[in-house]
Amino acid sequence: MSTGGRFDFDDGGSYCGGWEQGEAHGRGVCTGPQGQGECAGAWSHGFEVLGVYTWPSGYSYQGTWAQGKRHGIGVESKGRWEYRGEWTQGFKGHYGQLESTASGARYEGTWSNGLQDGYGTETYSVGGSLGQWLGGVHTAEACGKEVCRLAWRPSSSSLSQTSISSLRSEHSHGPPAVLEDNTAYAHRQGWWPG
Repeated sequence: MSTGGRFDFDDGGSYCGGWEQGEAHGRGVCTGPQGQGECAGAWSHGFEVLGVYTWPSGYSYQGTWAQGKRHGIGVESKGRWEYRGEWTQGFKGHYGQLESTASGARYEGTWSNGLQDGYGTETYSVGGSLGQWLGGVHTAEACGKEVCRLAWRPSSSSLSQTSISSLRSEHSHGPPAVLEDNTAYAHRQGWWPG
C-alpha cells in the first residue's frame, strides 16, 4: 500500500511525495540542503526513475535515471551548453549531441564515459569536420564543408538520511571542448518531436 508524506533530512533537505515501505515511491520532490537544488518526478523504491533535476547553479537534467544515475535518454543544460542523447550509468554515451546555445557549435556522434569516442561530426559557424575521436580528442582531418553529416547508427547496446543533492554533482564531467547533440538520430528513432 502506497502512502504520501514529507521527510526532512539531517542536512536540511527534504522529500515530499509518495512512499512505500519506507522509501520514496510514486511522484515526489526532493530538495537539497537548505532547500537548494531539486529533483522532481517519478520515484521507485527510493530512486528517481524519470524527472527533472536542477542544481543550485541553475544547471539541469531532464530524463530517465537508473539506481541514482542518469541512464537512458535525457537532456542536460549547463550554462550555454546543452546535451541531448543517451546516458549510460551517469555518463554521456552511446550517441548524442552537444551544442552551444550561444554560438551554434555542435558535436553529434558517439560517446564513451562522457567523452567523444568513435565517430561523429563537429560543426562550427565557419565550417565543420567529420571524423573519429578517441577519449575526447579529434583524431581525423577536417572535411572543409560547412556541415558534415555521418550516416552512422549506434550499436544496441535509495534515499537515505542524506538528501538527493548530495548524491549528484553538478561538476561531474563539465562540457568538453566541443558540443554534442543527438537530434538527427533521436528524430529517426522517434525520441524527439519534429
